[in-house]
Amino acid sequence: MILTADYHTHTPFSHGKNTVAENAFAAKEKGLKELGIADHGFAHMAFGIRRKDLAKLKEEAAVAEKEYGVRVLVGVEANLLGLNGKTDLKESDYPNFDFFLCGYHLLVKTATASDFFSMLVRNSLKMKPNDSVVKRNTKTYINAIKNNPIDAITHLSYRFPCDAIEVAKCAADYGTYIELNSKKTHLTDEELMEMTAKTSVRFLINSDAHAASRVGDKRIVEEQLARLSFPTERIDNVEGRLPAFRFQAYKLRQGL
Repeated sequence: MILTADYHTHTPFSHGKNTVAENAFAAKEKGLKELGIADHGFAHMAFGIRRKDLAKLKEEAAVAEKEYGVRVLVGVEANLLGLNGKTDLKESDYPNFDFFLCGYHLLVKTATASDFFSMLVRNSLKMKPNDSVVKRNTKTYINAIKNNPIDAITHLSYRFPCDAIEVAKCAADYGTYIELNSKKTHLTDEELMEMTAKTSVRFLINSDAHAASRVGDKRIVEEQLARLSFPTERIDNVEGRLPAFRFQAYKLRQGL
């Protein structure tokens, strides 16, 4: 399975070790057609990108694209902030980005104190999550997909357990991809196969690279898919295919 593009890589603008140019060079070496820079969203208290740095990030992306011949897209890995599906990417930010990823992270400034307790405290407890936690987490993901033009949910269920099938159904309805993250295992074999059997959701494989050496890495995902009779035609960034991003379509409709 040949990866066409990797849309989840980080740089020193948030939590990555290598520059945009170094990631782009690595992407070229791996034979990728497109590279996505998706630094952590603004509300991440430890590693969030700052709005004042966006112009520099975009400039570095343009230079790297010209230098290495790989299309370099500037996106964001936005943060979930609350049950209502709010994220830290405002519509006024949309013109600055090419794509919109979103996922759950710790150390995020949530929308309310109640959200802080429900999202961070209850999901950080070292115990099996109860049904109410899973139900709330599922609703948070679904509301985010419904209320924002999110291109892909990153590392679904990682540290934020949910009903992955229900989230996948919603993602399929709204044209949002489910990421298969090759940095961390986040879906069980059973969940992944049930998602393909019971929903029409489509997938992306991303490295979640925090260093250039991991750009284009797909090992963990390949190992999981090798155990399964997984329909790889449901993955839209392999074998020469490129995804249709919901975010770009939204921006066109809104004139952004």
